[in-house]
Amino acid sequence: MIVPRFFQAPNDSFFLFGPRGTGKSTWLREQYPAAAWVDLLARETYRLYSARPERLRDVIAAAAPGCRIVVDEVQRVPQLLDVVHESLTKDRSRRFVLTGSSARKLRQTGVNLLGGRALNTTMHGFMAAELKADFDLDQALLQGLLPVVVSAPAPEQTLRDYVGLYVEQEVKSEAMVRNVGSFTRFLEAMAFSHACQLNLSAVSRECQVPRATVEGFLEILEDLLLGFRVPVFTRRARRLLVQHPKFYYFDAGVYRSLRPTGPLDAATALSGAVLEGLVAQHLRAWIAYRRANEELHYWRTKSGVEVDFIIYGTNTFCAVEVKNSRNAHRRDVSGLKAFLTDYPEASACLLYRGQERLRMNDILCLPVHEFLKQLTPSAPIPSE
Repeated sequence: MIVPRFFQAPNDSFFLFGPRGTGKSTWLREQYPAAAWVDLLARETYRLYSARPERLRDVIAAAAPGCRIVVDEVQRVPQLLDVVHESLTKDRSRRFVLTGSSARKLRQTGVNLLGGRALNTTMHGFMAAELKADFDLDQALLQGLLPVVVSAPAPEQTLRDYVGLYVEQEVKSEAMVRNVGSFTRFLEAMAFSHACQLNLSAVSRECQVPRATVEGFLEILEDLLLGFRVPVFTRRARRLLVQHPKFYYFDAGVYRSLRPTGPLDAATALSGAVLEGLVAQHLRAWIAYRRANEELHYWRTKSGVEVDFIIYGTNTFCAVEVKNSRNAHRRDVSGLKAFLTDYPEASACLLYRGQERLRMNDILCLPVHEFLKQLTPSAPIPSE
């Protein structure tokens, strides 16, 4: 299934980051069929360039003028960045695309060597508006929207294998942690923090490892692009606010595959976290593809009044609340009303699992599937 993506490539050289399975390589092969390609996931290619990174000079010399040069999973041999930097210094007309599913080794070994000569971009899982009529909310909540999963003949098995692939190929092979078993337990423990305020002390107790180790594990998780934190919105604060960020896994399906469940787990609590995470990953992709200056936050007072998402930027100021309910009630918009009292400049909307567009206390209530299918990088957030 070929799905047109919202991602737009810069004209100049660029880094393309994104978790494995988001379709980076597929998109690039379709976009640049004549590109010179260095695939570092191929074992033989990896061995060749690990032993002699300067081999890339020969590929560059053989490439036709104007031909893109793609280095896939460049973090596996970060020394290649020296060669790319050298080439761009000599000839700015060369165009490189450097993909990566982990920023850790690049940051440690000097990604800044390119001196701003390559833009940073990201690719995310499918957005509902990319899938159009093929988007199914219930299916997305079960399987997520990773292209490698959506297109798989056995999505559930692919999801189960997905995290194992990361642990085996990234964490273990690169010796990111000394105890892979502890990191695997950490991944499961963090699933209980999905869509919640982050309490690293509680995660530390659950994993039975020191808090400092958990902090290091969290950095690795974010470096692998498997999770992200959403900070509290504190601009012009008029109330006492909490300080801890919220945490989300980057894909609803990956979260489900990591979250242990049992007879004591409430189905509504799990499905509510999945739905909120699905909206979070869409908003994050929307921000990334616009390449503007919007940022994603949440808002919560010390007294417990909360709004799930605040999107703030030069041309955007919108509050979004997500309710995992088939019906919308006036009490559901109380957090949004409190936020608008403090920030009358903002717009706001409530997302819920029903079918009708409603307006309560002058706040638009939208079916969540309708909101997601209308969310495109070229348009503002649907809130009016």
